[in-house]
Amino acid sequence: MSVVSTFDDRELATVRRAYARQMLAVAGIDRDPALEAALATVPRERYLGPPPWRIARFTGYAVIPEADPVLAYQDVLFALSPERGVNNGSPSLHAGWLHHAGLRPGGRVVHLGAGTGYYTALLAHLVGASGHVVAVESERRLADLARSNLADLAQVTVVEGDGADWPRDKADCIYVNFSVERPAPAWIDHLDAGGRLIFPLGVPRPEGRPGAGRHALHGAALRVERRDADLFSAAWLGPAFFVCAEGGEGRLVGSEAEREALKAAFTRGGVEFVRSLRWRRSPSARSWFTGSGWSLSYDEPG
Repeated sequence: MSVVSTFDDRELATVRRAYARQMLAVAGIDRDPALEAALATVPRERYLGPPPWRIARFTGYAVIPEADPVLAYQDVLFALSPERGVNNGSPSLHAGWLHHAGLRPGGRVVHLGAGTGYYTALLAHLVGASGHVVAVESERRLADLARSNLADLAQVTVVEGDGADWPRDKADCIYVNFSVERPAPAWIDHLDAGGRLIFPLGVPRPEGRPGAGRHALHGAALRVERRDADLFSAAWLGPAFFVCAEGGEGRLVGSEAEREALKAAFTRGGVEFVRSLRWRRSPSARSWFTGSGWSLSYDEPG
């Protein structure tokens, strides 16, 4: 099955502009011209892998009978590595995250869990030719596809590796696309002053659906910003039920006791009121959750 459109280039450009406006509206974004331009410019169909394409549904994956590029411009999840539950995620969810990432031309970004590179390409568009994006993907097949898909973007470097090991240098933004039970030390330690970390915090399901990977049972997207050397604000960006990290034990996966404590915190509720992350500091008396060496608090940074 080949990728052939029933729409000409001009019609596809119109579809992409409409898609960009729709995704911002669904994400509740009143205005973000740079992000709207990125969504309207980057061809999503390039990053969906070879057909037949499959979309994620509650009951599993469904095959799309034709690979017409116009079908890529929906707020749905396309399978990238279905046996692991890895998808090209929801554009409206990522529109919200990318908006809150606050990227500017010249920014240094590390994208962890890059898949085949669609959201990497959007990040690259936002930081421009003067910026730099390091895209890290652990699965060799996906990393190879990302390297091919992003070959025309000189500001992008694709790495096959473990996301817990990156970044290696200071970054303005670390953008994580898999669920973790705790942030990796490398993420916090390499976040530059004013830098933002966006990641899904979650508790894994007891077991994954056969042939569909293991996703978070409870999950939330958080935006962490370094305010000072050891002061970090934190804000809830909404629910997030990503595929869970593989490997990185001790850096991305907590102990059994820590996992149970995180599950209890999600069950109690209140993550939307978290205001700060305390890293290698004593927890506050108003903590939403306390793990080993870190906590999330209702208090403002300080």
